[in-house]
Amino acid sequence: MDNLLTDRQFWVNYWESKTGLSVNIPANYLFHKELGSIIQTRQVKTAIELGGFPGYYAVFLKKYFKLDVTLLDYFVHQPVTNALLEANELKESDIHIIETDLFNHKEVQRYDLVLSCGLIEHFNDTDDIIQRHIHFLKPGGTLLITLPNFKALNGWFQKVFDKANYDKHNIHCMDPELLASISRKAGLEVVQSKYFGHFSLWLEDEKNKPAGVRLFKKSVWLLGKVFTKVFPFNSRQLSPYIILEARKAQ
Repeated sequence: MDNLLTDRQFWVNYWESKTGLSVNIPANYLFHKELGSIIQTRQVKTAIELGGFPGYYAVFLKKYFKLDVTLLDYFVHQPVTNALLEANELKESDIHIIETDLFNHKEVQRYDLVLSCGLIEHFNDTDDIIQRHIHFLKPGGTLLITLPNFKALNGWFQKVFDKANYDKHNIHCMDPELLASISRKAGLEVVQSKYFGHFSLWLEDEKNKPAGVRLFKKSVWLLGKVFTKVFPFNSRQLSPYIILEARKAQ
């Protein structure tokens, strides 16, 4: 089976369809507490974001933590990344950019922090893609992987109302126990591997979905938010994300 669930043209089309990409990244950006804790406790100086175009987390790490940051992706449209940097009062030289296929990238620098958000679920071979993350880790370095949880209610929305997008994801890998097992087998110490977030829903290109779908989604989103505000908890059924944090031995 082909390991890739997407190809380069898919991502070219995906990003070319997006507008408003150059946003001011806030200090409370998603996973900011987890990243801040890792950076402070592990004395992180260098980081790489894999598959992260246009570079929101690379910008976040540079802007708020002054790290030496690299962005690696096999599709990078430089004007978009430059506009994102400018929106966050950063210079083009503030982030190192490597545009390459992760599977053919040979010269590997090692980093204190290796991060990907929404990458590994686009590959069939989860062991392999996690191992490719580990190749970038320094001894004592930290791996942080986040991905959507399409085994939750949010995944049902994707499957019913955007099957084409749903099929671009490896649902099997959306399992904290599986991710922890793969990491331990690779020799890492697992700090945490769990469902993350109380509740959320989203649909790609929502503005072009039928009005009835948008109204239904908004209604369920509101009900879910109210319920999990009263009863806040992480769960397979409702949490929109999964987070894996693991550490390489010194």
